[in-house]
Amino acid sequence: MKKVQFQNRWIPYLLLLPQLSIVAVFFLWPAAEAVRASFFLEDPFGFGSTFVGFDNFIDTVSSSDYLRVTRFTVVFTFFVTFFSLGLALLLAVKADKVLHGSSAYKTLLMWVYAVAPPVAGLIGILLFDQHVGPIVDMAALVGWKMQIGVNYFDTGMAMTMVAVWKQIPVNFIFFLSGLQGISKSVQEAAAIDCRSGIRRFWTVTFPLLAPTGFFLLIINITYAFFDTFGIIDVMLKTQPGNDPITLVYKVYQDGFRGNDLGGSSAQSVILMLVVFVLTIVQFRLIERRVHYT
Repeated sequence: MKKVQFQNRWIPYLLLLPQLSIVAVFFLWPAAEAVRASFFLEDPFGFGSTFVGFDNFIDTVSSSDYLRVTRFTVVFTFFVTFFSLGLALLLAVKADKVLHGSSAYKTLLMWVYAVAPPVAGLIGILLFDQHVGPIVDMAALVGWKMQIGVNYFDTGMAMTMVAVWKQIPVNFIFFLSGLQGISKSVQEAAAIDCRSGIRRFWTVTFPLLAPTGFFLLIINITYAFFDTFGIIDVMLKTQPGNDPITLVYKVYQDGFRGNDLGGSSAQSVILMLVVFVLTIVQFRLIERRVHYT
């Protein structure tokens, strides 16, 4: 392979400068500022700050409210990741077998990807509203008489369902591409060796999808942690303050609504450390079980 040579040794750095500038301005600088602010008690109006050391971290981890939010975040992330990947894989397997009208079938499954998270949250509010939502009418069709005005759906469950619905198209696209990338000769050989379709899927098809599945696992955990902010914000604006929220939303709530800049900075630093450790665990332990062909 031919190696590219630059006449001036500063040209590669010049070409990298725009990307490095974006990383420095939008990631490194805010991260450094969050670490600095986490050791101070900040005045919300910017009139000064007082150094408090690790008091913000101690108050955060010892708070029962923070532990409650942490438990909900773990459960929320697990269910969003599990159902998003599971349902998308099921739909991709079915779509891969469609011969007639496959384009229309795929388009119907993927159009949700174009819906913005705040819009998805608004749709969730309309669906689960006990006054104007269609859930009451659908329940009446199956013989379940729901009392108008009674909230039968927990807010956390409603947010989870909307988040799963929003993420399924992304997973579907990647799983379908992975299935269509499997060699036809491998599928034919597997069909000859094993007549059971379910067993053939778990012993042949699913292992070949392992690289795609590992990539989507990371994407979905990141999505549940961060990209559901718009959904949660819209669905909680009219709800009581004790409704379940995620760790990322609590950083925003304490910092921009509660004016606790030092405490919210400490929470963001803790969240950065958790994501860093989680990334190491994923790549060191889970990726070892993934076999690339």
